[in-house]
Amino acid sequence: MPALSLAYRVETHRLSAPFRISGFVFESSDVVVAELSDGEFTGRGEAAGVYYLGDDSAHIVAELEVYREVIERCADREQLRQLMPRGGARNAVDCALWDLEAKRRDTDALRLATIREPRALVTTFTLGADEPEVMAEGARRYADAQAIKIKLTGELEIDIARVAAIRAARPDVWLGVDANQGYARADLDSLVEGLSMQRVSLLEQPLKRGRESDLDGYRCPIPIAADESALGLDDVPALLGRFDVINIKLDKCGGLTEALLIADEAKRQGLGVMVGNMVGTSLAMAPAFVVGQHCDVVDLDGPTFLVEDRKPSCQYRDGTIWCSDEVWGSRLAA
Repeated sequence: MPALSLAYRVETHRLSAPFRISGFVFESSDVVVAELSDGEFTGRGEAAGVYYLGDDSAHIVAELEVYREVIERCADREQLRQLMPRGGARNAVDCALWDLEAKRRDTDALRLATIREPRALVTTFTLGADEPEVMAEGARRYADAQAIKIKLTGELEIDIARVAAIRAARPDVWLGVDANQGYARADLDSLVEGLSMQRVSLLEQPLKRGRESDLDGYRCPIPIAADESALGLDDVPALLGRFDVINIKLDKCGGLTEALLIADEAKRQGLGVMVGNMVGTSLAMAPAFVVGQHCDVVDLDGPTFLVEDRKPSCQYRDGTIWCSDEVWGSRLAA
């Protein structure tokens, strides 16, 4: 295989409104777009990194330079997975390799992943933390949503009020909540009781990463999803008996290649599978859409937070997401 040429750029995409979660407020999303060229075809991949690990755009760029020679001489995606650490830099390169291979073989990434009949996926639409009435109005604006995810802040009383207001506004939808590590084990019973009353179907990452053992022996009526507690494939064994679902994000695990391995292993171990995102453009959602074909829960609404998405874009219709070959992963893509 001839040596590849790596190029990259940093882009800043403004959010249409500030987005608040436990401990953070976001007003823009910085992403790194990596391009790998063989002289005839160019593959692209986008990464936002993992903010709570310090994996921002500057860190991604630094890693791309450190591993430039490895990347440009990489024989295949599995070799890349072995030679680079997981995170945003490897994600951008891994997705670029998928795109490049699809173009070289004149096929598409879904077929490379042995998905013959892809389907539009019901995706959650996320509400950032705000006053209960503001969030309820946001839920009503998601008129076509079939599933809504609610960001919590770790403040028990107002978090329960937020969920109750949203449930009253949208009694018809599937509801999940994301605590983003905001709670302690001592508050978990009260939180779960309040969420159960509002027919919440998923509780994501209630406790801090590193406190997974606090869930030993805990029997929760609501499935608990691991997000920050599940970065890569090697985290899966420690989830068993503590979590019910694993939230796979390509920026965490370092690309589509490892994401698919995690989905397979999680299912083999009896865990539910979810795919999420770190907020990015349709170029980041398209490879995650491939993972989503294997998932029980899909959270790929990242571009809906942006003032402007790149074109061509993923399509959001009737509460679902569809990523065509024109977005990424075929010769039809840019």
